[in-house]
Amino acid sequence: MTTSFTEVKPYANEPFTNFGLKANIEAMEAAIVKVRSELGGSYPLTIGGRKIETEAKITSINPGSIDEVIGYVSKADQQLAEEAMQAALKTFETWKRVPVRERAEYLFKAAKLMRERKHEFSALMLLESGKNYVEADVDTAEAIDFMEFYAREIIRLSEINETQPLARIPGEDNAISYIPLGVGVIIPPWNFPLAICVGMTTAAIVSGNTVLLKPASTTPVIAHRFFSLMEEVGLPAGVINFIPGSGAEVGDYLTTHPKTRFISFTGSKEVGLRINKLAADTAPGQIWIKRVIAEMGGKDGIVVDETADLEAAAAAIVASAFGFQGQKCSAGSRAIIVESVYDQVAERVVELTKQLHSGLPELNFPAGPVIDQTSYDRILDYIEVGKQEGTLLAGGTKAEGNGYYIAPTVFGDVSGKARIMQEEIFGPVLALAKAKDWQEAIAMFNDTEFGLTGSYFSSDEDRIAEALETVHCGNLYINRKCTGALVGVHPFGGFNMSGTDSKAGGYDYLLLFTQAKLTSRKR
Repeated sequence: MTTSFTEVKPYANEPFTNFGLKANIEAMEAAIVKVRSELGGSYPLTIGGRKIETEAKITSINPGSIDEVIGYVSKADQQLAEEAMQAALKTFETWKRVPVRERAEYLFKAAKLMRERKHEFSALMLLESGKNYVEADVDTAEAIDFMEFYAREIIRLSEINETQPLARIPGEDNAISYIPLGVGVIIPPWNFPLAICVGMTTAAIVSGNTVLLKPASTTPVIAHRFFSLMEEVGLPAGVINFIPGSGAEVGDYLTTHPKTRFISFTGSKEVGLRINKLAADTAPGQIWIKRVIAEMGGKDGIVVDETADLEAAAAAIVASAFGFQGQKCSAGSRAIIVESVYDQVAERVVELTKQLHSGLPELNFPAGPVIDQTSYDRILDYIEVGKQEGTLLAGGTKAEGNGYYIAPTVFGDVSGKARIMQEEIFGPVLALAKAKDWQEAIAMFNDTEFGLTGSYFSSDEDRIAEALETVHCGNLYINRKCTGALVGVHPFGGFNMSGTDSKAGGYDYLLLFTQAKLTSRKR
């Protein structure tokens, strides 16, 4: 590792690519051609720097063109998971002693390289996950942001005694430092297969921990490209151990392992609760309480009162509901509208939804496929439920294409207690409900077990003040959509069954991967 360090400039979010410019469209098209020429490769496990090809493979396919194989990824079993744990434990003893500034430098270098290859990362993600140009580009930009932000944040935490000194007493020198936890298991989701994978992993390692990275089985190739990038910048072997595998076999084994110090998870409520339950049990030989950092999705919504800018509200409802086919934990799958303007807003929502034509992500259609057959079947089942619980206003059918395409679907006149208003569907399905007034609308919004994101549209400052106080979610937005959180700007994490409110991309996130040590020395 070189001793010359990157000049640390003030943090700023990575700019999004303007695909209104022909040159940028052509650059993305060229990246897709390049990435497609590399498809079908085989990707090994990596444990302590050792490449391992297994007979058992995960086959990653293009959800928008299901005959196309993205790659074949070796699959870990429990024996290999144990080898990875031992490699991570051994590496931790040296990695935890690496100076903070040196650890941060790996992230700065990786961010620089990812920025230079932004379209290639986005193109691979587009083919593997079904994101269109904008959604993939935003995902890659967020991955860069996480690395830039967390690198700066660990430097700040290492200097905390200079910026926020402890109270002083005569005759003692007291200091607090944030030291790493140990070995962690990183279980990222498929819906932000680069950004969240990068954010969860780099937050842990820049804090001095070593990790076992078990990517989502539907998007392991883009995760491997990130892992390869970290190898390229010289990250020591064993800091990240790349071990795709079954959640039931490898995930449970590592969650219950006595040497696992923390589990960082993003995914469904059901899996998150299982991880939390398994982690709560103390295994023989375990000498700590495991830490669980979980983000578990939501049933997010947008509330619109009669004083709102109704055109802006309708546009935000559609963007929040159908961006990346509604497959975001922040997706606004509910809209609760005051009855005096309900018909007007609902009509405009339907008009805008019908403009979202389905097709191949590589051709940049606004509506692409959902991720896999399981999701496809589940969403179609929920659409049938919706037909019994509300009035079908748009969509409600499969869409054409050699992939998992479902037409963006809107149901109107849905009861607040309906399943499609209460259960996370994670697909292109939006439910509209009426409220008699703005107070009832807020109460309906809060009537859910989740609490991740929400929006309130109004021009009445007194109502907005009340909404800021009473709308119960981790990320509340006023007069804008409920998706699109930016690293460092909108720290992200929710209440209730939406997780542990970990606030990814915020100034206290790295504390979850560290423990505070107070040292006191008598003079």
